[in-house]
Amino acid sequence: MRTVNLAWMSVALLAAGVSLALAQTGDPPELTARDGAPMTLVPAGEFWMGLSEGEGLDDEQPRHKIHLDAYYIDKYEITTERYARFLDSTGWQKPLNWSVVKFPDHANRPVIGVNWIDADAYCRISGRRLPTEAEWEKAARGAAEQRFPWGGKRPHASIALFGQMTKFSYDILKPVGSYPDGVGPYGAFDLAGNVAEWVQDWYDGEYYRESPEKNPPGPRNGQYKMVRGGSWSDMPVYLMAASRTSKLPPDTRNAFIGFRCAQSVK
Repeated sequence: MRTVNLAWMSVALLAAGVSLALAQTGDPPELTARDGAPMTLVPAGEFWMGLSEGEGLDDEQPRHKIHLDAYYIDKYEITTERYARFLDSTGWQKPLNWSVVKFPDHANRPVIGVNWIDADAYCRISGRRLPTEAEWEKAARGAAEQRFPWGGKRPHASIALFGQMTKFSYDILKPVGSYPDGVGPYGAFDLAGNVAEWVQDWYDGEYYRESPEKNPPGPRNGQYKMVRGGSWSDMPVYLMAASRTSKLPPDTRNAFIGFRCAQSVK
């Protein structure tokens, strides 16, 4: 009888997106951050990062196995509403194009016009940090090496916002979470399209060949910071979960980049 009960328990947990191993850790599958943002758990374990030779660009190779400890990542990109509260409480410099934000119309759109320094400050003041490049990629492709956050299907208008070849307007952006069919393997939304996202790491085109196998922190220094996920204006190839096509000076502010935060499991 005990065996049967455990079997049914396993089925029930898997159906809810939670493995027995995860259940035994005691880590909740979701939590709420200090700023009120919902976060979703990415369980500890291995995944394949990068692409095999012939599949991607030189700096996206080699395909290599990485182990990450468990961590939480924001379910959604940071919105203009959350960022407005941050500005009110800190007096921080306003983002690019902030004057065209309309409340409440744009409250749930992702904030843009923030540089890496802004994004890092927001995450730290809210008790979190930017995700490492490895953490971002695992959240986007999972242990099954998904080509895109939702799987292998090519991007189309029902699962992501991309390919908008027009002048920027906040009305172009979609409220976060607008594409439930494009959700990632651990429950994070908009990891492809809408806005691209700053991550923690400096850029080094050779880093994949020398990075540690466990919890790679990224290069110690560099000239550019990594941006992941592709934006509202990008072509489908830039939305791939393993794509490393964007690296920019950390003081860059533009209409294509926002961010989300991460948090280690304590």
